[in-house]
Amino acid sequence: MKFKFFALTLGLSVILLYSCKKDEGEGGTSKITGKVIQEKWDNTFSLKINTYPLRSQDVFIIYGEGHNTYDNNYKTAFDGSYEFKFLQKGTYKLYVYTEDTTGLAATGTVDFSLPKIPIFATVEITKNNQTVNVPDMLTHTFK
Repeated sequence: MKFKFFALTLGLSVILLYSCKKDEGEGGTSKITGKVIQEKWDNTFSLKINTYPLRSQDVFIIYGEGHNTYDNNYKTAFDGSYEFKFLQKGTYKLYVYTEDTTGLAATGTVDFSLPKIPIFATVEITKNNQTVNVPDMLTHTFK
């Protein structure tokens, strides 16, 4: 009888342990940090006027790889930095929008009627208490 109880308890424990796998998202101990930098160009995209950290820019994060809508966002600080805290292990996609438009390199002029396009960065958290630093996300604006 004791053996059956032990086997049943062990079996239920194993099932519960594997069924509690945590997906990407909040509730963990890791974080993702980075900066958004902006380059300001003339209207023909031939002369770079300035480069500076972009403050108050929305940075969006997508938890996992199964969808394309963002799960959270963060506004950059005065120095262009952002930080997403308390994340689980897994894959995350971050993005910001730039005023650079498709076709710019071919035409040499900016079509301001086109929508802003996203700049993506994909990162993976592989362990608890990990800080993943994303390379600077570079956006463009025009005079």
